[in-house]
Amino acid sequence: MTPHVLFPLLCSLCVLTIKYPISSVTTPPPSATKVCRLQNSFQPSYVTKGDYVIGGIFPLHYNQEMPDLNCTYRPPPVKCNGFDPRAFRWAQTMRLAVEEINQSAELLPNHTLGYKIFDSCAYPHTGQRAAVAVLNGQSEDDSPVCSGASPLLAVIGESGSAQSIVVSRILQPFRIPMISYFSSCACLTDRRQYPTFFRVIPNDDYQVKAIAQLLLRFNWTWVGLVRGDHEYGRFAVQGLLRELQGTKVCVAYLEIIPLLYNHQRALEIMQVMRSSSAKVVVVFSAEGEMTPFLRDYMKQNITGIQWVASEAWVTASVFTGNEYYPYLGGTIGFGIRKGLIPRLRDYLQTVNPQTYPNDILVKELWEALYGCNPSLLPGSQLPLCSGHESLLEQHSAYMNTSSPRVAYNVYKAVYAIAHSLHNLLLCHPGSGPFQNNSCAQSNNIHPWQLQHYIQEVTFNIAGEEVNFDLKGDSIPYYDILNWQRGQGGNIEFINVGLFEGTKPGGEELVIQEDRIMWAGHQSEVPVSICSTSCLPGSRKAVRRGEPVCCFDCVPCDSGKISNQTNSIECTFCPEDFWSNNNRTACIPKKVEFLAYDSVGLALTVISAVGACFTIVVFAVFFYYRDTAIVRVNNSELSFFILFALTLCFLCSLLFIGEPTTWSCMLRHTAFSITFSVCISCILGKTLVVLAAFTATRPGDNITKWLGPKQQRAIIFCCTLIQVVTCACWLINAPPFPSRNTQYDHSKIILECSVGSSLAFWCVLGYIGLQACLCFVLAFLARKLPGKFNEAKFITFSILIFCTVWLAFIPAYISSPGIYADSVESFAILASSFGLLFCLFAPICYIILLNPEKNTKKHLMGIEIK
Repeated sequence: MTPHVLFPLLCSLCVLTIKYPISSVTTPPPSATKVCRLQNSFQPSYVTKGDYVIGGIFPLHYNQEMPDLNCTYRPPPVKCNGFDPRAFRWAQTMRLAVEEINQSAELLPNHTLGYKIFDSCAYPHTGQRAAVAVLNGQSEDDSPVCSGASPLLAVIGESGSAQSIVVSRILQPFRIPMISYFSSCACLTDRRQYPTFFRVIPNDDYQVKAIAQLLLRFNWTWVGLVRGDHEYGRFAVQGLLRELQGTKVCVAYLEIIPLLYNHQRALEIMQVMRSSSAKVVVVFSAEGEMTPFLRDYMKQNITGIQWVASEAWVTASVFTGNEYYPYLGGTIGFGIRKGLIPRLRDYLQTVNPQTYPNDILVKELWEALYGCNPSLLPGSQLPLCSGHESLLEQHSAYMNTSSPRVAYNVYKAVYAIAHSLHNLLLCHPGSGPFQNNSCAQSNNIHPWQLQHYIQEVTFNIAGEEVNFDLKGDSIPYYDILNWQRGQGGNIEFINVGLFEGTKPGGEELVIQEDRIMWAGHQSEVPVSICSTSCLPGSRKAVRRGEPVCCFDCVPCDSGKISNQTNSIECTFCPEDFWSNNNRTACIPKKVEFLAYDSVGLALTVISAVGACFTIVVFAVFFYYRDTAIVRVNNSELSFFILFALTLCFLCSLLFIGEPTTWSCMLRHTAFSITFSVCISCILGKTLVVLAAFTATRPGDNITKWLGPKQQRAIIFCCTLIQVVTCACWLINAPPFPSRNTQYDHSKIILECSVGSSLAFWCVLGYIGLQACLCFVLAFLARKLPGKFNEAKFITFSILIFCTVWLAFIPAYISSPGIYADSVESFAILASSFGLLFCLFAPICYIILLNPEKNTKKHLMGIEIK
C-alpha cells in the first residue's frame, strides 16, 4: 500500500491522537460517543437544501498538491490547481437539472431535491475526501448523519474510474447508490464489489471492442498504447489486449502516464513514441493527466502521430485551441452519446461575477477564460477584470452546449434518481421491489430503498430511453469523432460514424471514411505497420524475439505458391502442377519426352543415314555376289548381318516420340533380338574363319561341321535364347509408360519403365556374353596368315561394340528420362555404325576401288603363300 493510499487513514489517526490523549483512546469520553464533530472542512462546494439530498462529485480541478504527510500536526487541506471549465459545466448541469425537477409539477410534486457538490480534483484520494464531505455535511448542525435515515440518498459521480472505485467503496457500507456519468472501467460491473454502482456511460468492454474493430478496419497492425496510472487505464488496456488476441494487430509499446504528473517520465514516453515505427497511438487516459502531457508533447515538436482517443478525453474542450491542431489534428476516437439540454446555454450565461460575487469557482472560471481577476479577493496576480466580459462561443470549454455529451450524462443521472425517487414515493404495498413489505415513508426514505428502484427505472428523456441492466450499465452506444480544423483554426469534433453495441457482431461499427481528416491534415489513411505486406509469391517469416507483426518476406520455394498478401505459409501445388516464376499460381508441369526435335531429330537423321548406308552395302554385296571376295566372306552370313544391322538402326526410332505401351515393350526387346541376331551371325562367321585356318593336316574336313545348315542352326539357337528371355520378360513384367516427377519436380518426364530390371540386365548381359565370346575367338584368329584376314576386322568391330556398351551402362544409370533414352539410342547407333564400317568398309573398298584384288587368283594368293 502506497503512502498516498494511507494518507486519509493516517490523517484520521492524527486527528484522533491530537484530540484525545493516548490514554483515552481505548476509553473515549462520553461526549465522543454522543456528538459527531467535523474534524475538517472541504472547500469549494455547492450546497442547497431540500427534502431529499443528492451528492455530486466533479473534477473541477485537474491537478493537486499533496500536503506534508507529517502526522505530528493537523495536515493542511489539499491544494487543487488547474481549473477545468468543462467539469464546471457538468456541475452547473446538475444544478440546472435539480432546479428543473423542483419546478416540475409532474416529477416529485410537493417535494424538493437538494444537492451537495464537491470537487475531487481528478484524484482518487481527493475524491475520497469529497465523498466523506458529502456524507458529513457542511457543519456540525447536520447531526442526523449519526442517527436515523441518511440525509443523503444518492451520489452523482465520479468522472474517473479510479475515483469512482474509491467513492463507491466508501458509500457501499451505507448502501448509498451512486450513478457515474463518466466512469467506464469494466471492473465496475462486478456487483459483488460494487453493488450500489450504476452508470449512464457504456462499459469499457464495448469501447475496447470498438477500438479493436477500428484498428482492424484501417489495417493498423503496429500500434502504441498509452494509459493513465489508474484502474480505468489498466482495465481498458487489458480489455483491448484481450480483444486483439488472435488478430493481426500487435502492440509496439505500452507506456503509463504517472497519476502525479512527472515531467521527466513524460519525456521518456515521448522519446519512445518518437523513435517507434508505430504511427498510431491509442490512449486511455483522463483529461487531467493528458493536459500537462500534451503541453510537453507540443514543446517537443513531435508530429505525425495518429491519435486514437478514448471517450475520457476525445471531447475535451481544453484541447480545441488552434495551437493544438498541428499536433492533435486528425485524432479519432469514441465519444459518448450526445443529447439535448434545452435550457443549459441560458443557465450557463447567468453564471458570472455580478450574479455570484463571492463564488470562488466563478472567480476561477473568469480567470481561466479571460486571464483576469473579477474581484478584489487576495491571492491572485492577474489584472483586475473590467466587468464588461461576457461569455461567448469562443469559450467552448465552458459554453459548448450544442452537442453536450458528458453534461448530458450528468443530466440523465439526476433525472434517473428523480424518477426512481418518484416511483418509490408512489409505491403501493405489495407491488414493486417491496412486494412482501410496506412501502417507504416519505419522511424516512433509506438509500437502499432507492437503489432497488434505480435498478428497475425506465424513463424517456430527449427522445432517449434510459434504463440499467443487471450490472448497472446503460445501452452501449458511441459516436465516432474526428478532430478537424474549424473556420477559426480551432479544433472541431466532427461525427464520422457510430458504434452500436446492441447490433449483431460485425455490424456494430459504421464509419464514413470519406469525411475523415487524418493526422497531418491528410486525406489518406495513415500507415502503421512494423513490416510491409508480403506480396503474393512470398510468405511471412517472423523475426526471432519480435512480435508476429514484425517479419521478413521470404519467397516461396519451388513448387509452392501464395496467391494472397501476408501469407503465413506457401501451399504445395498438386502433383501434376508446378509454381510459375512469380510463385503466385500453379501451372501444369511441362511434359518432356524424346520428341522429334533437337536431339530426337538428330538421332532420327543418324538412324536413317545408318539404315541407308546398310542398304547401300547390301546392294553392293548383292550386285557383286558372284565376285571372289564376297563369296570368300560367306555372302549368306553377310546378308544376315546387313539385314540385322538395318533393323538395329531402325530400332533407335522406337526411343523417339511419346512413350506408349507398345513402343515401351518393343524398345528393348526389338533391339536386343536384332543385336542378338547380328552378333550370332558374326559369331558364326568367326567360327568359320577360325576353322578354315586351323585345319593343318591334309584331309581334315572340319569345315564340314560348319556348313550353311550348321551356321543357320547356330544363329537360330543363339537368337532363340534371347527371344525366350524377352518373351518371359513381356509376360511377367513388361515395360510400361511412366511419369517421372522425382528427378525434376518442375517437369513430368515421360519415360518407359523397364518393368523388370533383372530381365533388362539379363538381355543386355546375354548380348554382352555373345560379344565377348565372339571377341575371344576373333582375337585367337587375328594372326592367321593371309593378306586379307577377316578375323582382324571382326576383332576390331567387336572391340568397338563392347566399348560402346560398357560406356553405356554408367551413362544410362545416371541419366533420367529423355537423357536415358538418348543415351540408349546413341549406343545402338554407335555400335551399329561400328559393326557396319569395321566389317564391310574394307570389303567395299576392294570391290569398288580395288577391283583387281577381287579375283580368285589373288584371293588364293592371299590364302596360300
